[in-house]
Amino acid sequence: MEKLSYNKLIPLSMQHALAMFGGSILIPLIMGIDVSTAFLMNGIGTIIYIIITQGKSPAFLGSSGAFLAPTLLISSLYGIEYAISGFFFVGVLAIIFSVIIYYKNKYYENVNILDIVLPPASMGIIVSLIGLDLIKYTTAPGKLGVDLNDTKQVIVFLITLVVAIIGTVFFKGFYKTIAILISIIIGYISSVYFGLVSINQFDYANLIYIPKFYHIKFSIKAILIMLPVVFVSISEHISHQVVTSSVIGRDLLKDPGLHKTLFADNFSTVLSSLIGGPATTTYAENIGVMAISKVYDYRVLVGASIFSIMFAFIKPMQDLISSIPGAVIGGVTFILYGMIAISGIRIIVDRKVDYSNSKNLILSSVVLVTGLSNLKLNVFGVSYTGMLLASLVAIVLGIVFYVLEKIFE
Repeated sequence: MEKLSYNKLIPLSMQHALAMFGGSILIPLIMGIDVSTAFLMNGIGTIIYIIITQGKSPAFLGSSGAFLAPTLLISSLYGIEYAISGFFFVGVLAIIFSVIIYYKNKYYENVNILDIVLPPASMGIIVSLIGLDLIKYTTAPGKLGVDLNDTKQVIVFLITLVVAIIGTVFFKGFYKTIAILISIIIGYISSVYFGLVSINQFDYANLIYIPKFYHIKFSIKAILIMLPVVFVSISEHISHQVVTSSVIGRDLLKDPGLHKTLFADNFSTVLSSLIGGPATTTYAENIGVMAISKVYDYRVLVGASIFSIMFAFIKPMQDLISSIPGAVIGGVTFILYGMIAISGIRIIVDRKVDYSNSKNLILSSVVLVTGLSNLKLNVFGVSYTGMLLASLVAIVLGIVFYVLEKIFE
């Protein structure tokens, strides 16, 4: 592995840290969890993940949006402390699944559970839906997107997007690898010029901030509301591992293995929940950054983790990161989410999915339409829709088709 100098490592790490910040700020804010606590546990969780996977699975762990709907429901009924206990048990259950996968691989190596539960015809669509499901946020007014009715925001959005495209396609050498960071910087400068950033939002009096921790409380009802998320969380994790494998050109499901990555991801969730942080997950935004930069060195992610931990304690850095307008974030993620969607198509092509086979045709069609439609599934008062519902449908269809094939053989 080429040793990156600090003058390359630092901007590459900052690029990843900035790519994840939108979701890692917005999700805990909506949940009612301290953002600094989220930054702290994102950084610690990523470092733990990299250690457990021995640096073989480059990923950044951020706050998981899959837990958002049940968290809001539980918080309204019982309080945020009870929702956090749900994070804990979902993490524990997913860890149990990782142990089952380990022993399956050890004693039943010839049985490919993944191809049964999420065959390529489903997996490729799910990966595409990850990107397609997120794209809508890029043009939604707020912290993650641009207000299309605001001319200044649209201009900043376009400047950021154009710089990202030009940098990715035409920049050479190291500048090409940090095209996203450059586009964020230029987008931010243009935001200042157009008055989208105010210096009044910076707190100059307080340099150090101590993250707020919560004491989790347990309720059987709250836990039962949260538990179905485990299936969405696992399918999302698998999808991210598959698309990362496609990006870096190495099968992460075999080395370091799905059991290790799933364990590491959810060990981070368990640890985060114990101090009142949000559940964590590997971030699609950072996969998109790797796809553009072509840099897969785990040390870059460790550097991003250190930045995340610094954000948790240094108030001016929090203010600076928080001041980046949605128009800039939307411009960057517009291209990142698109790359994730294309990665799903790449999986279908690389795995040579045969659509003359009716099973593959039905799997892809049903999963795609489910993800793009307004279908909703209510479980314990929680609505599952979009990519989350499509993941559940894909798993059920995969198992049903496998069983029926065995019956009619």
